[in-house]
Amino acid sequence: MSDALINGLAGAGGGIIAQLLTYPLQTVNTRQQTDRDQKRKDQHSSTLDQMYQVVKQEGWTRLYGGLTPSLVGTAASQGVYYYFYQIFRSKAEITALERRKRGLGDGTVGMFSSLMVAALSGCVNVLLTNPIWVVVTRMQTHRKKSQQTHSISSDDQVIVEVEAPPFGTNLAIQELYEESGLWGFWKGVLPTLIMVSNPSLQFMLYETLLKKLKQKRALSKNANKGVTALEIFLLGALAKLGATVVTYPLLVVKARLQAKQVIDGDKKRQYKGTADAIMKMIRYEGITGCYRGMSTKIVQSVLAAAVLFMIKEELVNGARWLLTKDAMNRARSKAS
Repeated sequence: MSDALINGLAGAGGGIIAQLLTYPLQTVNTRQQTDRDQKRKDQHSSTLDQMYQVVKQEGWTRLYGGLTPSLVGTAASQGVYYYFYQIFRSKAEITALERRKRGLGDGTVGMFSSLMVAALSGCVNVLLTNPIWVVVTRMQTHRKKSQQTHSISSDDQVIVEVEAPPFGTNLAIQELYEESGLWGFWKGVLPTLIMVSNPSLQFMLYETLLKKLKQKRALSKNANKGVTALEIFLLGALAKLGATVVTYPLLVVKARLQAKQVIDGDKKRQYKGTADAIMKMIRYEGITGCYRGMSTKIVQSVLAAAVLFMIKEELVNGARWLLTKDAMNRARSKAS
């Protein structure tokens, strides 16, 4: 099994576990990002209060709206990303070694090369998986409503509320296709492509911090001690925090474009594209509108990234150990 495949599968596994643990926060955050109703009472309430309101008004299942396609998307995204990341990283390492032979550099992959590797991997990931995330956004922002039926008798009219059918993956796909056609599945792709700077910054910070930690460990008395799972967790959290703060406005724009567009004559709510969304957000909501729900996102994304890094590293180490053990057993069998 290739190292790229091991990293791809480990990334998918870590991503799924992180997604399951943090999904309710992600649902609330997506609603915060796409909420443009200044009069909504719960707009400025805390994340926990908003989660409570969702449960109270729509039921527990709404906190996990879109979970199935989201898990598929997470597995696909993490698998694609780590697979191509490892391929591009290996090529960058070979290039760095060749440069050292020519007397250029120290043979290690520099910060700029790490940034480019992460960016290329992110672009491939976005182009292949964007349709999944548009559907997930639609399902997360869908608010459960009751349908009203009218029963008319000879004396009066009675209004009876009937629960609307569940808004599942098929309905979300159908609604999106009827609204925008095939191109609708790539809504928000431009800000999402720009958003590859987020994982790029994240991995650049993560690998820089990890490299410094290993160098410091090599010079200390604990030179033989490897990096622990807890240290990986903390490094992943710190790296994601820095990347999220810088790129958050693009995440809000992406969510606004991917959510169901409001067609009520109010031009403030209708976006023609990325540039139009940014201009209207700043004009009608101010700079704060670009950072709506950021505190929730920081908690969710930092926790998810930290868990992902920790689980991925453990899975990679476990897979390599099993492969090494299997190779040693085969060698012993041949020798005997």
